[in-house]
Amino acid sequence: MILYPAIDLLGGKVVRLRQGDYDDSTVYGDDPVAVALSFVQQGAVWVHMVDLDAARTGDPVNRGVIASVARALSGSASLQVGGGVRGISDAQTLADCGVSRVVMGSAAVADSSLVQAVSLVVDVAVGLDHRNGVVATHGWTESSGRTVEEMLQLFPDAAAFVITDISRDGMLTGSDVEGLRKAVESTSIPVVASGGIGTLDHVRALLQVPGLNGVIVGKALYENKFSVADALGVLQ
Repeated sequence: MILYPAIDLLGGKVVRLRQGDYDDSTVYGDDPVAVALSFVQQGAVWVHMVDLDAARTGDPVNRGVIASVARALSGSASLQVGGGVRGISDAQTLADCGVSRVVMGSAAVADSSLVQAVSLVVDVAVGLDHRNGVVATHGWTESSGRTVEEMLQLFPDAAAFVITDISRDGMLTGSDVEGLRKAVESTSIPVVASGGIGTLDHVRALLQVPGLNGVIVGKALYENKFSVADALGVLQ
C-alpha cells in the first residue's frame, strides 16, 4: 500500500483545514519544498498536494510553489496535485510543472467526460468526497445526490479514486474501513483512502482492506502523532 503524505497549500504556506473549513486552519510552515523533501527523505515515493486557493477561487497563486516542489522531487518521488483542476488547461499547466497526476473532484462529478479528455494530458485521480456515502461537491457545500458506488462506475479512464469521508477529515478518528472495503470491491481502478488517520493503528486497520492502493495522511504527521517513516514501517 502506498503512503501519500499530504501538503495543503494556502497562500504559499503549509496548512491544514478542519473538515474543509477555511476559517478553521492551522499553519504548519512556510516552506512546502522542505516539507516535501523531508517526506521523501523518510522513504515516501508519492507526495499529495492540495491547492486550497485554486480550489476556492480558481486563482492559481500557488503554481510556482507546486512547480518548485515538482522540481525538487524529480527523479525521487511523484507528485499528485488537486484543488481547482477544472479542465484541460489546468491539467496541462500542472503537467508542464512536473506533476505526475492531478486530482479532479467537482468538475469530474459534474462532467465525467472531462476525465477522459484530461487523461490524454496527464493521469487523473477522481476525488470522491462524501457524507454518509453520498458524494458532495463545490468545497463540500453541495450534494451530488449520487453515491460513491454509483460514481465509481462512471470513470473508466481514471488512474485512481481518492475517497474522502468528510466527517472524518482532520479529525484523527480513523478511516471508514467498511466503506472503503465496499469501494474497493466495486471497481478495478486503484482506490486511495483520505481523511481521518490519526494513529498508526488507523494505518494498520487499512491493511484489513484487501486491494486498497494507498492512504493519504496529513494532520497526523504535522501534529507529530507519527512520522512518514513510522507509517511506511507499518505498511511494509
